[in-house]
Amino acid sequence: MTDTGDALRLETTPTQVVSGPAGGIAVRFLGRTTAPGVPLVALTHLGGNLDSFDPEVVNPLPDGRQMVLVGYSGVGASDGPARYSVEDMAADVIAVIRTLRFERIDLLGLSMGGMVAQGIADRAPGLVEHLILAGSGPAGGPGLTRLTGVMVRGILAGIITCTDPTVRLFFTRTRAGSRAAAAYRSRLARRALHRDNPVGIGVFRAQLRAVRRWGDRFGSPSPPAFAGPVLVFHGDSDRMVSASNAQALRNRYPQATVQIFPDSGHGVVFQNRAAVVDATRRFLDE
Repeated sequence: MTDTGDALRLETTPTQVVSGPAGGIAVRFLGRTTAPGVPLVALTHLGGNLDSFDPEVVNPLPDGRQMVLVGYSGVGASDGPARYSVEDMAADVIAVIRTLRFERIDLLGLSMGGMVAQGIADRAPGLVEHLILAGSGPAGGPGLTRLTGVMVRGILAGIITCTDPTVRLFFTRTRAGSRAAAAYRSRLARRALHRDNPVGIGVFRAQLRAVRRWGDRFGSPSPPAFAGPVLVFHGDSDRMVSASNAQALRNRYPQATVQIFPDSGHGVVFQNRAAVVDATRRFLDE
């Protein structure tokens, strides 16, 4: 099943605001808003807004269904304060899902978004049908408390070298990684009008603290509340969230399917978008 040209696309779909606990939360609808079936909800990475999604991932991914990109409180066009914990972000997203009157969702989380997705699955396991985690880790995952330092050093290095920080932080420094980084930056610029508001330094600080607190947490020894299907994507050379977190997620979710991509960093989804889209479609059809 493949979408035709009348499906909503990232480049042109309007940004809308949905009621959340602390004000309006910015969302964008993709695919077919009237399609039956379970909608796919996507959450972006630390420091990202609704323009941070890769159009060559989120445009083909709905595959005839409805997809919703959900922002975070205080980020971009969303109202309210930036959140200092993953759990508060998860509560906000659950409220948005309830406002949209979705009874069941499939859930995709990128990096920090994968942590928020796990928080949602813990709080409301009956709400989630499929869980997809990319470049993410469980609470207390290996090395997650070091993510703050890695990101700050990457941003400073980007300033010194006049290089976009995502080039250094998301991609490997091989020839293939450099090409993928340049292509990714070009794709992010495709939405020319009505772009989301820039992410401020206060948001970075709050989200870095939230991720550090998530990394400081001890993982629960008891089985997770969510027992449904889980799909994990990770890059073998991820400098921000080490690949050992993929195994930690498998330990947390024994039912998980894990795919490790070679010569790939934190931007594993962006660098391997065709393979990720195909694998995700097959997974959601199970």
